[in-house]
Amino acid sequence: MATPLMAGLAVAAAAYAGRYGIQAWQAFKARPPTLRKFYEGGFQPTMTRREAALILGVRERTPTDKIKEAHRRVMIANHPDAGGSHYLASKINEAKDMLVGKTKGSGSAF
Repeated sequence: MATPLMAGLAVAAAAYAGRYGIQAWQAFKARPPTLRKFYEGGFQPTMTRREAALILGVRERTPTDKIKEAHRRVMIANHPDAGGSHYLASKINEAKDMLVGKTKGSGSAF
């Protein structure tokens, strides 16, 4: 008598677990996709430290070696010789100069 009762409880528990699993999967699929949020908007007329940090993907108070590393990484992806934009390359260089301290936001060549 106990064996059929235990089997019934096991089947019921499996059914509830399956139902919960299906509901969780449907809720997971229904949620909106979470994409990495990038900076939306154009460039400022005069570059600020905040904008320079956003362009390079670093914080405003990042050490110089990390800034140069980030500059190299972003420039490789956007270099004009590799099909990138001259305008973006100038902005990337301006951002590095701003964060390293070579300029005070003198503006882009474009």
